[in-house]
Amino acid sequence: MNIFKARAVTDLREATKAIPVIDFGPALRGAPGGLEAVARAVRRASETVGFFYLAGHGVPQVLIDAAFEASRELHAMAPDEKWPLALNENNIGYLAVNQSIQGASQVHKATRPNYNESFFISHDRGPTHPDVMAGTPLRGRNQWPAGHDWMRATMVRYLTTLEGLGESLLPALARALDMPADHFTPFFQNEAHITLRFLHYPPQDTDDDEQFGQGPHTDNSFITLLAREDVPGLAVQLPGGEWLAPPVIPGTFLVNLGNIMKRWSNDRFRSTPHGVLNDSGTDRYSIAFFYSPNVDSVIECLPSCVSADDPPGYPRAVYRDLVLEFYNANYFHRKDYAAGTIAAG
Repeated sequence: MNIFKARAVTDLREATKAIPVIDFGPALRGAPGGLEAVARAVRRASETVGFFYLAGHGVPQVLIDAAFEASRELHAMAPDEKWPLALNENNIGYLAVNQSIQGASQVHKATRPNYNESFFISHDRGPTHPDVMAGTPLRGRNQWPAGHDWMRATMVRYLTTLEGLGESLLPALARALDMPADHFTPFFQNEAHITLRFLHYPPQDTDDDEQFGQGPHTDNSFITLLAREDVPGLAVQLPGGEWLAPPVIPGTFLVNLGNIMKRWSNDRFRSTPHGVLNDSGTDRYSIAFFYSPNVDSVIECLPSCVSADDPPGYPRAVYRDLVLEFYNANYFHRKDYAAGTIAAG
């Protein structure tokens, strides 16, 4: 049996006991006491399971539905239309089935590449953007196919909306870590490092114990906001080691904390293993928004998370270096860049 053949949960009360629903509405509206109440709920979820359902976010369902339609349009394109968009040194573009593997994950030593295809976009920079002109690593241009203007506009609109949502969550996340509400804001200015990944999981051979739609892993983001449809496949490892298949709850995003939040919090907040096994017999789509600080940010353990008895477990690091290290370890196309045989700019 595949290691995270997850237990499906149909009782929402049971599911939300393991992964809570947090209504951010009071904090986002500025209701009296709302920010502190939401921060307490985020703290409990982050210290125990590292996942929560985000309700009250204000993103229109019609926009989420349109983003899934745009994803289907991209993945339905012919291979010879998608291959010219191949993932580049900035991890922007198209990644075909069997072209990536979670090599850095200590959760499971996957022996085969992930069985999904993905399309990655970031800020839609123009050709005269200063970072594009300078060839700054991780600050490149999106790759778009010709003749898909609606798809492009929809994807960019969704990315921009999710970036705004991410910004609005920062005060509650800061207060959850006993920091001033505005503590994280400077780290996400001047173009935060954001990535939108449109995922398509074809049906896979369920008798193959070493084949994953997405191998068990932890994210390298600050936080990840995941939009899903009704086709199951996601598995989350609970603190006791059991793998749970979290149900889709309408009107919510599923949020998980990433390795950067874990590092910033000195392991106070969890970056939880999760993965995908698409044994549904049909195609599965999801959209992951990875929200992280500006790549020039210096990440060091927060003062509220260290003490004489709990010293910093991580050294100061520039986020760009952490991102490139992660990309080099996890994507086949990065091997030449890491070896220096192809310029990374």
